[in-house]
Amino acid sequence: MAETKNVTYSSIMKELQSGQYRPVYYLMGDESYYIDKICDYIAEHALQPEERDFNQTIFFGSDVTASQVADAARRYPMMAERQVVIVKEAQNLKNTDALEKYMKQPLPSTVLVICHKNGKIDGRKRDYVKAVQQAGILFESQKLRERDLPVFIENYAKQKDASIDPKSTQLIADAIGADLSRLTSELDKVLISLPENNKRITPQVVEDQIGVSKDFNGFELRDAIVNRNVFKANQIINYFDKNPKAGSLYSFLPMLFNYFQNLLIAWYSPNRGSQEAVADWLELRSPWAAKDYMTGMRNFSAMKSMQIISKLREIDAKSKGLDNPNTPPEELMKELIFYILH
Repeated sequence: MAETKNVTYSSIMKELQSGQYRPVYYLMGDESYYIDKICDYIAEHALQPEERDFNQTIFFGSDVTASQVADAARRYPMMAERQVVIVKEAQNLKNTDALEKYMKQPLPSTVLVICHKNGKIDGRKRDYVKAVQQAGILFESQKLRERDLPVFIENYAKQKDASIDPKSTQLIADAIGADLSRLTSELDKVLISLPENNKRITPQVVEDQIGVSKDFNGFELRDAIVNRNVFKANQIINYFDKNPKAGSLYSFLPMLFNYFQNLLIAWYSPNRGSQEAVADWLELRSPWAAKDYMTGMRNFSAMKSMQIISKLREIDAKSKGLDNPNTPPEELMKELIFYILH
């Protein structure tokens, strides 16, 4: 069996959609979205509907032993090319010795799918990892980084034949966060609301369907900070005080840290006077994406950017209770914004 290290969700789905199935899929990690998508695809497509009654078995890790799973995987299919054995919540399996033994000689006519959520195989079980890799696919589903959410949202909308503007993308990313199952559920709700003849997601649509204000949100706060618009920044902060669900310190810290970190890098661009050169230096998708950094370099010196990054780290520590006995998050946010803008 070929080595299957460094496989991705896309590479697995491409194989499956071409009709190629491996004897083993060990799906593990902290992001359940990709694990569920792969598992559901196999459950829905590996067998014909009339074949599933006798050839598809679904176990739950807390209700079964590894020996029972291995025995089921060793059965031959009935009047079908293959059988499918799925183990959900496999992290609850107590002993995996029997599975490790099965992995060394998997049955080619069985597709065994093991869904291990909120963790991964114990790093000390090297023989087990090696056995899985030799038998089929070992895939780690990792949480998406906050900075990668906009790209995910744009691609998801594109797959559904819809378009979305950058502001709407950021509004949704800020409001929902990196829980991909919840994020895609909210996106589906937005997409269903769009008319067939105009599949465009706009800030107004986001406000109507998700309940995020198009005027008072993280995107607008960032824009006010970049442009050193003190009045607007304070307006937004005051709005958050009265509407805590609209925004919080915890969602804005990563966004602001990412911006000022990139701004500091932009200051050291060999040709920081050129928007195209800065975009290339920061590895942005287009010159347009560098516009805020060009504005930022006019409003914040390299030294000030460095000081702001230090302040962001200080506020982050305080928000987690370090050297901060009683200052609430909303006051820490006001302290941070005041420091940045003055």
